[in-house]
Amino acid sequence: MGKHVEVKILNAFVDNERGGNPAGVVLEGDHYTDNEKASIAEKVGLSETAFVSKSKIADFKLDFFTPNRRIADCGHATIATFSYLVQSGLLNGEVSSKEILDGRREIVLKGDMAFMEQLRPTYVSVGPRTRQFLDSLGLQQEHLPGSAPIEIVNTGNAFAIIPVKTLDDLRLVKPDFDAVSKMSDEFDLIGYYVFSEQTNTAGRDASTRMFAPRYGILEEAGTGMAAGP
Repeated sequence: MGKHVEVKILNAFVDNERGGNPAGVVLEGDHYTDNEKASIAEKVGLSETAFVSKSKIADFKLDFFTPNRRIADCGHATIATFSYLVQSGLLNGEVSSKEILDGRREIVLKGDMAFMEQLRPTYVSVGPRTRQFLDSLGLQQEHLPGSAPIEIVNTGNAFAIIPVKTLDDLRLVKPDFDAVSKMSDEFDLIGYYVFSEQTNTAGRDASTRMFAPRYGILEEAGTGMAAGP
């Protein structure tokens, strides 16, 4: 490509100054073609890299790329980008917005924290395909809570939302990434979000794992676009 590219690496969803999910953020994204953005994201190697450009319908246009393809929206990279814009003095006020592939989304800012809008969710039952979803994770029907079926939930990106009874069940998950990719292709999913209502920390609602091999993400530490659904 022959260009010097400055990529900021920022951890979103940090918990008590620990952990988080790193995202790449590239300002002046207008300078790069989509092919160059894809190449940059591949070289950065994180689950997502956000490219910030000018927009006619929002404060900023954000393009997101995983290591192997473009993705319509990304939660942790959005949070990382807008937090960085605030901390860098490039954004003031309590309300902002982003343009993404399918339109405009609102952003609320509180200090250097950012909160993002998602679309109203839609729900689709997987019904008779439940067995194949479970098989692709090495799980059995007995691991599912009786009152909570597997559903495909979409708030801008589609995920298979898969409840399990216990933290032990969550730890048992051993994804067959080829099978997960095949099911994700068939249902046009980003990936699977597996959760249990059991937690190790008081005040938390769920423990989760997310798998998106179709997008070059084997397992992700923290995700907004899956947590929303």
